[in-house]
Amino acid sequence: MTYRYLGNLGTLTVVLLLSVFGTPGMFNPVAAQPGPATTFSFLRIEPSARAASLGGAFSAIYGDDINALFYNPALLNEEMHRALSLSYLNHLGGVNAGFIAHGRHLDGLGTIGAGIRFVGWGDMTGYDEAGEETADFGASSAALTLSFSRSDDPRLRYGANIHAAFSRIESYGATAIAADAGLAYHLPESQLTLSASVNNIGVVASSIGSVRDELPVDVRIGFAKRLQYVPVMVSITGYNLNRIGEEPAGGNAIGDAMRHIALGGEFQFTDAFQLRVGYNHRRHQDLKMKSRLDLAGFGAGFGIGISRIRFDYAFNSWSSLGGLHQFTVRTVI
Repeated sequence: MTYRYLGNLGTLTVVLLLSVFGTPGMFNPVAAQPGPATTFSFLRIEPSARAASLGGAFSAIYGDDINALFYNPALLNEEMHRALSLSYLNHLGGVNAGFIAHGRHLDGLGTIGAGIRFVGWGDMTGYDEAGEETADFGASSAALTLSFSRSDDPRLRYGANIHAAFSRIESYGATAIAADAGLAYHLPESQLTLSASVNNIGVVASSIGSVRDELPVDVRIGFAKRLQYVPVMVSITGYNLNRIGEEPAGGNAIGDAMRHIALGGEFQFTDAFQLRVGYNHRRHQDLKMKSRLDLAGFGAGFGIGISRIRFDYAFNSWSSLGGLHQFTVRTVI
C-alpha cells in the first residue's frame, strides 16, 4: 500500500506520519523515536509536561504523579488515590495530543489506574499514484490503559498495565493489545527509588498496509534520588535496552551508550514551585541541524502548586524545526 502525504500540514507532518506508520521505501524513520518506526510508535510520546521537561527520565519517579503509570505500573501507590491528570501537547505541523490519567487506592488490595492517550494528526490532502489530488483524509491514534499495582513489602512494589491501542489513517486501521510489567524498590528514608520494567509486549491484531506492524517493545531501568543537602531530585532512565547493539554505524562506545539514557533534574524549591531540566542524547543526535549550540534533545519546564491543583509546563527543542509545548493540570477529585 502506498500513500503520498502532501498538503496543508507541510513536509514535517509528512515525515512525522511516516515515522509512525512506517511506510517502507519512502523515508527513513524520523529519528526522535527509538527503535523501528511502526504504527504504534505513538506509545512512546511523553504523556505529561513533567515527564517531557525531564527528557523522559521518568521511570523511577515515586510520589503522587499519576502519569508514572505510563512508565512503570509498579510506581502506582496510595499517594495517587483519587489523582487526576489532564495533559495537552502542541506538536509541530499541527499535530496535537492529549492524555488523561486517574488513580484509586483500594485498601487491602492495591492501587488501580486508568489512562487514555490520543494523537490527532490533522487533515491531509491525498494523492493517488499518478500524482492526482484526491479527497482530504484524517489520521489519529489512541490507547486505553488499565493499571494495577500492589506491595507485599514496605519497600518493594510490583505492577502491570494492559493497553488497547488503535490507529487510523483514511479508511484503514490497526489494533493491538499490549502489556507492561514492572518492579519498583522505594527507600523513603533515603528518598531513593530503583525500578525496572518491560513495556509494550503484546500482539498486533491488524496492521495498516501489507507490512505487519510491530509494537515498540522497551526494556527500561530507572534511578531517582533526592539529594541530601540541596533541594534537587536527580532522575536517570535507561530505555530501549533490548536494542543495545543496534546503534547507527560510526559512533563510539560512550555515544552509543548515551543513546539509551535519559537524564533529568528537578529543583524542588518548595511544594508550590519546581524547576526542571532534561536531556535525551538520542533525540539530540537524531534531530540536531546545527553544528554548534543546537538544543535539540533538551527539555525545560516548571511546576506550580496552588491548593489541590498543580500546573506543569514543558518545552522541548526540535532544533531549527521549532519546539514542543506541553501543559498538564493535576488535581485530586
